[in-house]
Amino acid sequence: MELEKNNIDETIVKQELEEKRPNENGQIAISGHIKIFDPNSGEVIVDKRNAIHYENISESLANSLANKNIGQIYEMAFGNGGSSVDPTGVITYLPPNTTGQNANLYNPTYSKVVDDNSASNTDSARNNLTVTHTTGKVYSDILVSCLLDYGEPSGQQAFDNSTDFNGDYVFDELGLKTWNGSATDLRLITHVIFHPVQKSLNRQIQIDYTVRIQTLTNLSAT
Repeated sequence: MELEKNNIDETIVKQELEEKRPNENGQIAISGHIKIFDPNSGEVIVDKRNAIHYENISESLANSLANKNIGQIYEMAFGNGGSSVDPTGVITYLPPNTTGQNANLYNPTYSKVVDDNSASNTDSARNNLTVTHTTGKVYSDILVSCLLDYGEPSGQQAFDNSTDFNGDYVFDELGLKTWNGSATDLRLITHVIFHPVQKSLNRQIQIDYTVRIQTLTNLSAT
C-alpha cells in the first residue's frame, strides 16, 4: 500500500510540473494561394496554391518581428520560364524554386512594387498589402493585390491571341519577394508555376495573392 501511495504522489507531482511547464510545442504553418482573373469580365484565369521558400520566409519573418526595416513583402515578380509547350500543345511544368537564398524565377520578365508604404509604388490604391485577422482565430492573412493595367507592361501585344508562348509577357510563373536592403537585393519567398497567361493591351489582369500565417498549438491547428 505504501508503494502504491508513493506512485500516486509521484504521478500528481508530474502532472503539476506538466501544468506549469510553458507550451513549447507551438509551430507556424505558412501557405499561399493565387487567383489571377479579369476584373472586368470576372473570368478566373488561374486559381491554385503556391510553393513556399521556407528558408527565406523564416528570415523575413524574423527580421520583420525584430524591426530591422527589412523582410517585408515588396514586389510581385512575373516570368515566362516555368513551363514549355511542345508542338502538340502538351505543357510541361518545371518545379518551383524553393531552395537557396538567391533563388529566383526561372526567367523574370516583369515586376511591380506592391508595398504600399514604398515611394516606388506608383499606384498604391490598386497594388497593396492588406492584413486580415479574426479575433480568436490562430491565423492571419496577408492579401497581396496587384493590377496589371491596360498599358502595362510597356511593349506588350495589342491582343491576347499570341501563339508564341515564349513572349516576355506570356507569364507562366510568379513569385513574391521581400525587401532585403535595396530594390536590387530582394528575397524570393513564394513561387508558383501555371499554364501560360498572356498580358496584352486589350485587357486588365488582377492578381490576388493570399499568404496565410497560422500557429499550430500542441502540433494541431485550432
